[in-house]
Amino acid sequence: MDTLDAMRVFVAVVERNGFSAAAQALDMSTAGVTRQVAALEKRLSTRLLHRTTRRVSPTSAGAAYYAQCVRLLAEFDALEASIGAQALEPSGMLRINAPVSWGIARLGPLLAGYRQRFPQVELDLALSDRLVDMVEEGYDVAIRITREPSPALIARRLGQARITLCAAPSYLAARGTPRTPQDLEQHDCLGYSYWASGNQWPLQGPGGETRVTVNSILQANNGDVLREAAIAGMGVILQPDFLLEDALADGRLVRVLPEWDVPMIGIFAVYTSRSHLAPKVRSFIDYLVDAGV
Repeated sequence: MDTLDAMRVFVAVVERNGFSAAAQALDMSTAGVTRQVAALEKRLSTRLLHRTTRRVSPTSAGAAYYAQCVRLLAEFDALEASIGAQALEPSGMLRINAPVSWGIARLGPLLAGYRQRFPQVELDLALSDRLVDMVEEGYDVAIRITREPSPALIARRLGQARITLCAAPSYLAARGTPRTPQDLEQHDCLGYSYWASGNQWPLQGPGGETRVTVNSILQANNGDVLREAAIAGMGVILQPDFLLEDALADGRLVRVLPEWDVPMIGIFAVYTSRSHLAPKVRSFIDYLVDAGV
């Protein structure tokens, strides 16, 4: 049994919810697909799939194995393709998705330099804070600010961001300065709609980790709006450093509870290709790494 081939067959079965559909996609017989999966289960000494007359679904072990297969196959295919891809000049349309605030603060200033280096690449940049479906919407590369990117995507770490509590001096003069995380419960806060924890702000500091349920008098799906509202004295915000650095530097905002913050989160470039990483994608990601974003 060729393990890589068997892994590809297993991935196809999971993604197409059945042996027959996988066999058709792989141009194999259904019996051949069944044998490959059975051999893989025997080699691993564990059942990977639940089989019924109506559908096939992964077991808990199978789901974990599937995620790793996707990652390993993508890396293997990228390695094989890289020899030929490196000899090709990056060209064509590169479709990029990035978060709004990060795209403005970090990506915008770098685009001219990338285009000067790779003039045959045309850039199509869409800024959105929602989690896009890269395949469905046709993006070549996306920037994700997260603790852990999806295992279904290939990710390369670009850097990290610190999430900071801050408010305007005018707000603190009027309402007082919080001394403990629990004091935030008595303050007006400005919430980011896409926080996974919602109105529960997870903080880490001298007392360890805690979660504070805040009163969000404003919810917005864009950090720039929240920053400007905070500067105007509307309330306390919890936002990344790349969005706040200018306002903190000139005193329009000041840090609140400076010994408390959210643990660092990663900034990743992610892409979906499993068989070939286009030179335009590789060159763009390499450029961002070199730029130290």
